[in-house]
Amino acid sequence: MNIAANIADDSEVDDGVGLALFADAPRSVSFNKLRKRLLRQVRQAFDDFDMLKGQKRWLVGLSGGKDSYGLLALLLDLQWRGLLPVELVACNLDQGQPNFPKHVLPDYLTKIGVRHRIEYRDTYSIVKEKVPEGATYCSLCSRLRRGNLYRVAREEGCDALVLGHHREDILETFFMNFFHGGRLASMPAKLLNDEGDLMVLRPLAYAAEDDLAKFAAAMQFPIIPCDLCGSQDGLQRNAMKDMLADIERRMPGRKDTMLRALSHVNPSHLLDPKLFDFSTLGVTDPS
Repeated sequence: MNIAANIADDSEVDDGVGLALFADAPRSVSFNKLRKRLLRQVRQAFDDFDMLKGQKRWLVGLSGGKDSYGLLALLLDLQWRGLLPVELVACNLDQGQPNFPKHVLPDYLTKIGVRHRIEYRDTYSIVKEKVPEGATYCSLCSRLRRGNLYRVAREEGCDALVLGHHREDILETFFMNFFHGGRLASMPAKLLNDEGDLMVLRPLAYAAEDDLAKFAAAMQFPIIPCDLCGSQDGLQRNAMKDMLADIERRMPGRKDTMLRALSHVNPSHLLDPKLFDFSTLGVTDPS
């Protein structure tokens, strides 16, 4: 199904009255434009990466941050409009962080009528124990969280784990690999896990972080800060975020240009002989 072909123009898309999640949303022109832009970007990602192929049930990772709240809201919006024929199960992994407000997410999800599962696993203590002082928590924390979400997805009979990574996450990861890993790689919008039994989907791949922040503020999501990665300064990802923000300030529109570049790769103009067989190149004998 070509989702993008079903995108109504700005004058045709209604304001979602009747969807509980949007009952208290602003009715302003600016909010409606923001909402429609995000919906179009999600549907474009569906089309470009064939995310709906054979899918029946998705596990939506919900951290309590602005991005995952926005992801869930947009998926519910599309589902309500009849453009997402997939069952959704929201899942929060309670990682045992001190002072984590355990009631916030289940209360919110119950209020808006979303099927959900709250899974407790004390990965916080493991990360604090295993990661040396001064090292970053992100890598180990991410692996532990992802492994548990894969397990929950299988137990819930889901075809895919759906995550809230956005445009900036993808660009920051690219430049982290570029500067620190010596390779050209980023977060794919669609990925098959190592076991080959689950897809990992990132429908917000085209969405700007600033737009998601504005969306979250307008929707008044009950944001829960992360006391683990949020407690560290000087992270490589923060440096990449600052660099990209500076480039965007000096040359507006560069983030979108860089994102387009990731989908227009010319292997013959790079230096990887595994991607392009340079040995076959040669001057044709005119005789």
